[in-house]
Amino acid sequence: MAGRRAGAGRSRLDLRREADALEAREREGEEVVETDEDEEEDEDEDEEEGDEAEAEGDADADAAGDDDDDSDDEDAPKKKKKVVKKKAPAKVKAPAKKRTRAVKEVRKRATWVVFDNAGKRAGVFPFPQKKEAEKLLAEKIEEKKTTFYIQLVKEDIAAE
Repeated sequence: MAGRRAGAGRSRLDLRREADALEAREREGEEVVETDEDEEEDEDEDEEEGDEAEAEGDADADAAGDDDDDSDDEDAPKKKKKVVKKKAPAKVKAPAKKRTRAVKEVRKRATWVVFDNAGKRAGVFPFPQKKEAEKLLAEKIEEKKTTFYIQLVKEDIAAE
């Protein structure tokens, strides 16, 4: 079977497809044949649904005062009472503490960089030497007659 996973039962997708096909056949009125696996799954689902329905049915019967069970439908099969399994209360675990990682502080250095129109660096100057960077910018513009610009760039300081 293409939908089988290694070592595991049928996938949820396969089960869903089977259930959809079963519902479609029931709507068409065809005879439905269930396999043993399907019956076991249906019984499990019926138990869960039956528990909820019994609790609602008991409350409705008590409130209405009706003691006649299935008097309207004598031909209908009687429902079997399901054994209610009580589950042990789940143990509550303390939430796990989140680990925080210390962020490394990367020191940066501000520099003035003169770029040409293609984005290539024509000159790099420390932050206090902005006037020298502007002089180089003016010289490059006069010399090459093309576009140059100056920009503040923050670079990581390499650990020495």
